[in-house]
Amino acid sequence: MISFRTIKFLEYLLFSGHRKGHGIHSPFVFGLVSGIFRNKINPDIVLTIENIRKKNISDKRIISVLDLGAGSSKMKTSLRKVSDITQYSSVPQKYGMLLANLAAEFGKPTIIEFGTSLGISAMYMAKACPDALVYTLEGCSSISEIAKENFSIAGIENIRLLNGSFDDLIPELKSLALKPGLIFIDGNHKKEPVTRYFKEMVEISDTGTVIVLDDIHNSSEMEEAWDEIKMHEKATFTIDIYRMGLVFFREGMNHFNYVIRY
Repeated sequence: MISFRTIKFLEYLLFSGHRKGHGIHSPFVFGLVSGIFRNKINPDIVLTIENIRKKNISDKRIISVLDLGAGSSKMKTSLRKVSDITQYSSVPQKYGMLLANLAAEFGKPTIIEFGTSLGISAMYMAKACPDALVYTLEGCSSISEIAKENFSIAGIENIRLLNGSFDDLIPELKSLALKPGLIFIDGNHKKEPVTRYFKEMVEISDTGTVIVLDDIHNSSEMEEAWDEIKMHEKATFTIDIYRMGLVFFREGMNHFNYVIRY
C-alpha cells in the first residue's frame, strides 16, 4: 500500500516548478528562489555543524525522552539512543543550509525556534546570523542538555535555550516584546497545536517576518494544518517546498501559494 507521504511527494514532483526562479512574476519571490534558495553559505559553518552531527550519530548514550508533541514515528520507546535521535529528528544538512540562508537574510534581530532537538537547526541559524539572538524551545530536559553541549562545542553564544512545554513558554516569549525576523516551527506534528502556535507567532510578527513550518506533508493532520495556515488573513504568499512551508506577510503583494521544487 502506498503511504500518505509517498503520495504527497509524487504530487509535489508533479506540480512543483520554478526551480531556478524562471516563470515567477513577483520580483521578490524570484529573488528569493534564485538567490536565497540557491545561495552557498560559509563552508566553515557547515563543517562545524556537520562534524557535531557526526559526533552525535556515533553517540551510543541512551537517554529518557519526554515527548510533549505527537512523538516520533520512528522511535516508539521513551529510552532512545542519541544516535537515533540525531538520525531521525535532526534537520538534514540540505535544509539546515536553507534555514541558515533564511536566517542570514531575515533573522535579525530575533529568531524563534519551536523544537530544539539536539540543536542542529538552531546552530545553522545562529552561525549564519551572529547578530541575531536565537530563542529555541525544547520540551525534553535530557535532549536540552545534549543540545547545550553541542552549542558549547560549536562556540555559539547567541542561542538562548528555553526548556519546557511550548504552551508554558509562549507567554514568556511574548513578555519579552520580541519582534522576530524568522520563526521555525517544529517539534509537534498535530494540527491543533501547530495552527495555534502559528497564530500565536503571527501576533508578534510584522511584515518582515518569515515563518517556516517543518514536515507540512508528514501526515494528513499536518496537511490540514498547512492548508489552514496558507489561508490565514495576514499571509500574503506562501511557498511549499514539500518538507517545509514558508509563510510571508509582505505588504503590497497579492496572495499566492507557490509550490517550488527545492
